[in-house]
Amino acid sequence: MRRQYTVLSAVMARAVLSDLIARTPCRGIKLPAPSHTERHIVTATELAALGRALGDDYGLMAYLGAVLGLRWGEVAGLRVGRLDFLRATLTVAEQVTHGRGGMTTVGAPKSAAGRRTLAVPSGLMDQLSAHLSHRGLTGADATAFVFASPTGGALDYAHWRQRVWLPATKAAGLPGLTFHDLRRANATGLVAEGVDVKTAQTRLGHADPRLTLAIYAQASGEADRAAVDRIGARFLASGPTARPEVS
Repeated sequence: MRRQYTVLSAVMARAVLSDLIARTPCRGIKLPAPSHTERHIVTATELAALGRALGDDYGLMAYLGAVLGLRWGEVAGLRVGRLDFLRATLTVAEQVTHGRGGMTTVGAPKSAAGRRTLAVPSGLMDQLSAHLSHRGLTGADATAFVFASPTGGALDYAHWRQRVWLPATKAAGLPGLTFHDLRRANATGLVAEGVDVKTAQTRLGHADPRLTLAIYAQASGEADRAAVDRIGARFLASGPTARPEVS
């Protein structure tokens, strides 16, 4: 609702500037504050189960979402030539989106912050190398998609969600989980591990650090427990003073 109101407000403001109307009907309207919806933060065990359920062709997509914080469109738009196995990096330079009429299109990220090169854990690079071998791809196939449709072209989100994602989340015992929840889990993990906001902002491809904090920094139960354990260790090192028994 909030997004629709923003669009309507912009249209009406433009109409006022063009002298089509004297005053915008959106003036003075205040929307209620958005309610917070608690989302499930996947664990390493759940991620492994999801990866297995997604199968050999798409299992690593879940890891790129959770470990690197990539959006679904960024994972789907990843090409072989964007993987640097020598430096253990991955470059986000393209993404799959819906164009006019719902057609799948491949284009550059929407913002300069969206185009980024990320360091990748060596274990994940090894898995990506094995995935390319499974698909029969080499460095010579630089323009090929790392994750492709059965015909070798770009994935279509709606079809992929129905055909692959929904059955996999159900099989893994994670019904209702969205691919964006993996990105949220990544951001929460960055915060829980004490990664500074600037680094988290860069890795997530946010133009505004406030977006990093306001939307993605959902504290997990593990982070809360770790925090209180550290505070407890600081102030209760000698143990609390026992109160004398009253006879």
